[in-house]
Amino acid sequence: MAAKKQISTEETSELLQTLKKRFEKNMNRHETLDWSKIEAKLNSDPSKLWSLYQMENSGGEPDVVDYDEKTDEYIFFDCSAESPKGRRSFCYDREALDARKEHKPQNDVITAAKEMGVEILSEEQYRYLQSLGKFDLKTSSWIKTPKDIRELGGALFCDRRYNTVFVYHNGAESYYAARAFRGILRV
Repeated sequence: MAAKKQISTEETSELLQTLKKRFEKNMNRHETLDWSKIEAKLNSDPSKLWSLYQMENSGGEPDVVDYDEKTDEYIFFDCSAESPKGRRSFCYDREALDARKEHKPQNDVITAAKEMGVEILSEEQYRYLQSLGKFDLKTSSWIKTPKDIRELGGALFCDRRYNTVFVYHNGAESYYAARAFRGILRV
């Protein structure tokens, strides 16, 4: 039987306090949003709190970056200045991990994201994040890779250098100490 994706009452309280402080400190990311409404949504879904806890504990510093009126969902992104430390040195997906003969990384980003209950950012979402601040000035982050590129063995990642967001490619089986992934969670 799968373990329930819940955190303790104490962990919930600490996480909500951390998220509220981050929310208040970074109002430029969500000027029109009201924390009390976000907190009420979070408290109504323990599995979303669990996912945010995973994002936080792996160094992602999740924060609210948008609200989707059509679906009535708040959108959280990992907003750490650099790619989350607890998710670095992963290759792109399970196929790439299985293809490595030696020096296999600990995990792959697609599996890790799924285990956390999040998705990795798309290029569009990554560029939106970069409109809210300056991220990945020393690191890089894997992004969702189009099927046709992945089928040819490649995967995409982004970073910010020279005040510009760049999209690059690598073999999907590659991994680097300065590359992780940023997650998105809809609540």
